[in-house]
Amino acid sequence: MRARLATAVVGLVVSVGLSIAVWQYFGFPVFLVFLPFVPFLFRNRESRSVRRCPACGFRTRQEAYEYCPRDGERLE
Repeated sequence: MRARLATAVVGLVVSVGLSIAVWQYFGFPVFLVFLPFVPFLFRNRESRSVRRCPACGFRTRQEAYEYCPRDGERLE
């Protein structure tokens, strides 16, 4: 978690610096260019493991599926 936090902080600092540089050079504001990518750093990858159907091979990352929508088998 510390590495992702450090990456998010560095990304925020770089985006603010880039915004200021673009504003000074071109004369118009472009704010926080990299900020939209920060939430991707904090998503929990462990809880979103791929679950698959042993019968047909259907795959999903959604927690809502307990059974395969194609054939009704329990997902692994």
